[in-house]
Amino acid sequence: MDTRDARLLEHYSSFEYILLGDLRDLLEEQPDKDSRHWLIAVLDALLDTLPREFDLEDADGYMSEVLERYPGWTHQVDRLHNDHDLLFNKLKELRGRVERDAWVAPMANDVCRDIREWTLKLIAHRRSEKRLVQTAMNLEVGCGD
Repeated sequence: MDTRDARLLEHYSSFEYILLGDLRDLLEEQPDKDSRHWLIAVLDALLDTLPREFDLEDADGYMSEVLERYPGWTHQVDRLHNDHDLLFNKLKELRGRVERDAWVAPMANDVCRDIREWTLKLIAHRRSEKRLVQTAMNLEVGCGD
């Protein structure tokens, strides 16, 4: 990945972090017309940012540095890579629910709960990516005696 793409990826990651904080704050509020409007705006920004971030991660081959060192880790890398589509599609579905559903307490609370769960899945996904990269870069496989 060239320097420009690395900076852009860092920018998208930082923006994602800020949006997740905004999302968390919005979900702590009582659902009303204003919070619904802002929730849609944050979800739209995430829907715009995530695919760009995922595309940059894929540009040189998703986790190619990990697979170069440990080709046997293809299963873990593929699982994480497949999560990208699942996370994006779920976010798109949740955004549609926020827009379509009547924004009354029981339904709004259900959607907000599902958005919280999605957020936790995205955070867990990012942690798993970092953990796999760190393990690959720090693992020293010794030879037997």
